[in-house]
Amino acid sequence: MEFRSRTALVTGAGSGIGRACALRLAEAGATVGVLGHTRDELEKTAELIETAGGTAITFDADVADETAMHDAVQRLVTETGRLDVVVANAGINGVWAAIDDLKPDEWDQTIRVNLRGTYLTLNASVPHLKKQGGSVIVVSSINGNRSFNTPGATAYAATKAAQVAIVQQLALELGRHGIRINAVCPGAIETSINDNTKVRGADRTAVPVEFPQGDIPITDGRSGRADDVASLVLFLASDLSHHVTGTPVYIDGGQGLLR
Repeated sequence: MEFRSRTALVTGAGSGIGRACALRLAEAGATVGVLGHTRDELEKTAELIETAGGTAITFDADVADETAMHDAVQRLVTETGRLDVVVANAGINGVWAAIDDLKPDEWDQTIRVNLRGTYLTLNASVPHLKKQGGSVIVVSSINGNRSFNTPGATAYAATKAAQVAIVQQLALELGRHGIRINAVCPGAIETSINDNTKVRGADRTAVPVEFPQGDIPITDGRSGRADDVASLVLFLASDLSHHVTGTPVYIDGGQGLLR
């Protein structure tokens, strides 16, 4: 139970990768702040943690709202006395459309959640991490970093590339405080995020390429699981990765190497 007496914050913890990360950190002994904007999903995550004997504190907050994020992080630290691990996972796919069809408000919404949300998560958390050091893991993607062939995903890819740049920039800035920061870059993962993706005019942006059958080599084409990402996050949060910082780690079963 390496994380006993430690506190973790996981954003976007109501489902998918965020829920899996929250559960895994709780299993390892951490008190986990589960943050998101859908209360019933957060309560389900907290229930799963507590049923397994862990401790969860729920925070219904919009990651792009400055006041809400600072209040949530302060409440978590007030209740637990510290903050050691931050998993900046909250994000959306947003609208995927040709650049001359993508509306400014659609662009802005993706930037707001994925980039402003990441910034505010760090802005609110870092002062507390500086007290004893800690680990930050930003959930990025192979899109915008290793893969650029998702039709119309310009805004999404831009945010995911920017998240890796943030990680590499801050690895140097925060190192003197004993804070490590890394990015995980998943490929296709079995989550519900695609249910909230709006795709418009894919035929206008898609490149007519046929990929080999089974384009995720390690699984013969099957998508990865949220638990796979959670295992990597747990490693990066733990002392086993004490000399790893500023690093994007791809977790895509080799998918990005074919694309």
